[in-house]
Amino acid sequence: MHVAVGVLFNAAGEVLISRRHRDSHQGGLWEFPGGKVEAGEDVQCALKREFEEELGIKLLRCSPFKKILYHYSDKSVLLDVWTIAEFIGEPAGLEGQAVEWRSIASLPQRDFPAANGQIIKCLSLPREVAITPDVSSFDRLQSVLQLLTGRGLKLIQIRQTQLDSAQYLHWFRRARDVCEGTGVDLILNQDPALLEDCSAAGFHASASRLQQLTQRPIGQDALFSASCHNLEELRKAEALAADFVSLSPVCRTEKYAGGEQLGWDEFQALADGVSLPVYALGGIQRSDQDKARFYGAHGIAGIKTFL
Repeated sequence: MHVAVGVLFNAAGEVLISRRHRDSHQGGLWEFPGGKVEAGEDVQCALKREFEEELGIKLLRCSPFKKILYHYSDKSVLLDVWTIAEFIGEPAGLEGQAVEWRSIASLPQRDFPAANGQIIKCLSLPREVAITPDVSSFDRLQSVLQLLTGRGLKLIQIRQTQLDSAQYLHWFRRARDVCEGTGVDLILNQDPALLEDCSAAGFHASASRLQQLTQRPIGQDALFSASCHNLEELRKAEALAADFVSLSPVCRTEKYAGGEQLGWDEFQALADGVSLPVYALGGIQRSDQDKARFYGAHGIAGIKTFL
């Protein structure tokens, strides 16, 4: 069953959820609103129809977020999840269903159908991801980590391309100790096989490593992300069930000369081509957060951005 699902945000950053009727499949559980895509119907049309019929609101702007295929014991569903940035009206349960605005942090997965777990996981991703610059000593890396945690970053990719695997593992373990008790999650950037040895929150694949992969390199309980620069790489990451990607370069940087950057319109066109949370990377300032989300980004990522 192909289902169009909408994640609707209000001004406070809360999402709209509704309770399934008791006599329906997975009845009594909460869900993100939506409904079945009819034969020959466009997904966006199905989403707009369902929201108007069930909630009485008109959708103005939405972007693809995630495709989730899930097999229940009695049926299989493909959740085609979209985020909704603009709408008209005040949502109400026109079919007698309860509706509520909830913060993402208050969404326990046990209260939702199992297929919705991946939606909650992706929505729980922070809006900012920091990437550490290559540095000459661990003392310098420690200073960078302390600066980033002091500025509120909660997800940091440890990128030290100058180190071999053994050195990298040693530094990563020390970095984990530095961040202990801060609520910060660290993602490793080298060999996914190191994940078991360092208690990382996940693994990030470079664009070159992404092309070498034939399947998701880590389990669903950890985060898998990848660096992308074009539609081919984005679709490869999507096929490998990445949890999120970075797309770069959006703006001009020292690494990329003038004319090589994507620009915001091209970023949006590429991000809309896949159902993945996409972070804008490359020449991004922290003040670009709202602009990035307007152009379809889940958030922003960067090396110098937060330093």
